[in-house]
Amino acid sequence: MKRTKVVTLVILLMAFLLVGTSLFAKLTYGYVTPGPDTWYKKDVEGFRYAASLVGADVIVLNSDYDTEKEITNIKTLINMGVDGMCVFSFNPNGAFIAARECALAGIPLVVTDNVGQVLKSDYDVVACIDFDWHGMGINVANYIAEHYPGEKIASIMGLFEHVPVQIFRSAFEPRVNELGINQIVAVRDGKYTPTVAVDQAQDLIESGYDFSVLFIFNEEMAAAVVRMLKTRGLLNNPIKVITTNGAPYGIELIKEGSIKYSISTSPGWEGFVSFLALHAYTQGLITELNQQILLPNTPITPETIDDKTKVVPWDIDPIWIDLTRQYFPQYNPLY
Repeated sequence: MKRTKVVTLVILLMAFLLVGTSLFAKLTYGYVTPGPDTWYKKDVEGFRYAASLVGADVIVLNSDYDTEKEITNIKTLINMGVDGMCVFSFNPNGAFIAARECALAGIPLVVTDNVGQVLKSDYDVVACIDFDWHGMGINVANYIAEHYPGEKIASIMGLFEHVPVQIFRSAFEPRVNELGINQIVAVRDGKYTPTVAVDQAQDLIESGYDFSVLFIFNEEMAAAVVRMLKTRGLLNNPIKVITTNGAPYGIELIKEGSIKYSISTSPGWEGFVSFLALHAYTQGLITELNQQILLPNTPITPETIDDKTKVVPWDIDPIWIDLTRQYFPQYNPLY
């Protein structure tokens, strides 16, 4: 009888230890990133930084702009049994596939930079985390009209397949036409690759396109084009460069006058908020599904260029914590 009690006690103790191990094991989240571009790397860094604040692990898989690899990455993370997933897709279908696969597997999903398109899916997601790309398109068109009336515009976009590019164009190009003050003479695909952007800019120049304002979708591409324009004596003579993002190297180029205008959009802070939205759901703090969360974006002006609350750093910075507490106080109990 005593032996039976001892054995029973040992079994119960082992069961308790096993349950305790499960309860206190680290949460593991998966992140599918679209490619090697700096923007994506910084988004991952922000996600990981937020995870570190709550002691969670993150597994990152890179799709290298390959649709089949992206699907494989999504399924790999599902098979690993991650506690939640963030997908940053470079094509419109990737987020829909992730929504379907994660819903069927019962894994919470946050989608980054999809501009809310996945919310049209038949499957629930936790949230879409975005910047207001439509508002940015309007803002840039208005700025050009106000500061460079009558001048013609050429554009080098990021990747035509990328939804934020499509949303930006759907606002920017009609707004330019609506204002009637400027004319867009060419739109090229820069593929988020500086060397491609330089090739496109050189081709625009050598093909004889008449333009003096060059909009480039991000500062990584813009910085490379600026260097090329400098060597050819064309920077601000007459070609003015306008872009978006507020990257560290972009800030320096704005200060020296090589880039005339940009808008602050920190991918690091976006990744930070993406993690908190996902973690808030897995922890039961916020149970709402299909949220659309827009981060504020602000024009970079001489008055704001050194203010981290207006020109948000791309690199990991505690200011993200302060800004998140200000703009997204619902996550304050998490960290």
